[in-house]
Parts: sequence; structure tokens; C-alpha cells
Amino acid sequence: MRCSKSFLITIVLFFSLVCISFAEDYTLQYFLSKASSKTIDLSQKEKTELLNQLDEVMKQAQGIREKLMQALQVGEADVRYQEGKFWISKLEEDGESIEMGIQQIKLLREKPAHLVASLKLYKSLKDLSSNFNGYNNLSSFSASVGDFAPEMELWADPVFYKLCLLPLARSKDVEKEPSQREKKPVSKGKKP
Repeated sequence: MRCSKSFLITIVLFFSLVCISFAEDYTLQYFLSKASSKTIDLSQKEKTELLNQLDEVMKQAQGIREKLMQALQVGEADVRYQEGKFWISKLEEDGESIEMGIQQIKLLREKPAHLVASLKLYKSLKDLSSNFNGYNNLSSFSASVGDFAPEMELWADPVFYKLCLLPLARSKDVEKEPSQREKKPVSKGKKP
């Protein structure tokens, strides 16, 4: 009985290691290398993984935002009252940006070719990265934010912009060109 349990555990560990080794690693570095390469086409699986990674980035931003809000409200952060009110308002704006970003990710999962959702998600990412870089400049916030601010900036600009938004905008532009080429009938008007 004991031998069969150890054999079963060995088999389970073997297959879990095999699954881990064959799984592709879709990290920020993977998408950065894709964005810097000449071919920017993403497969459907890569697009799904990119949205999954962006969803994780939004969740991580939400967690950091909550830590910063708590630090300000409890008084752990060393800021004056007026500065605290300013940063609280910024963090509240970030909450709205995070919610907007999560909604747009859900919409993009349903409709991957939705240009407006891509633009709104890009704006959310840019706003968040800008604010998190601002938080990183404060000594009382920098411990909570850390490397997340530059990482979020990389997710926004080179990765999402080059791999999703730009190709989507180009495809929409190509769709509109044939309609512009159609000749409109010229109406002959009477001269007075």
C-alpha cells in the first residue's frame, strides 16, 4: 500500500513537472521581445495570454492602491494633511481607472476587435502608470510601489500599444479605405 502511494505521488509529480516545462512563459519580457521584433502578429492564444497578464497587472495595481489608501488613512505615510487629501483624490481616480481597465479587458475578451475598448484600456494603463510613477517619487509610497510603476509603463506603451492597439487601428483603417474609393454620383445641379 505504501509503495503504491509513493509510486502514485511520483507519477503525479512527473506529470506536473512535464506540464510546467511545456507551458509557454508569457511574461513581460516575452511580450517586449514580440513588440521589438519585425513581426508583430499575435496568435489568438498570445492575445488571450496578453489580456490575462493585463488583468493580473490591474489586480496588482488594485492591491497596491489599497495599501496606499490604508497607509494614508491610518497615518502610516508621512505626509501632511493637504498633501494627503491630494493623494487620496489621485488614488480614488486610480480606482476608477482600474475598474475601467478591468471592464475593457472583459469586453476585449468577448470582442477582440473592439477599437474603443482598446483605446480606453490603453488610456487606463497610461493614467495608472503616470500616477504610480508619481507615487514612486514619494519616499513614504515608494516602498509599496517599487518596480511596479516602470513595469506598468512597459505594459502600456511598447506591449499593449504595439501589439494590440496599433494593429487593430491599422486593420480598421484598411476596412475604411475601400468605401472611400467608391465614386459618389455627382448630381448635376441647375445653374440659376
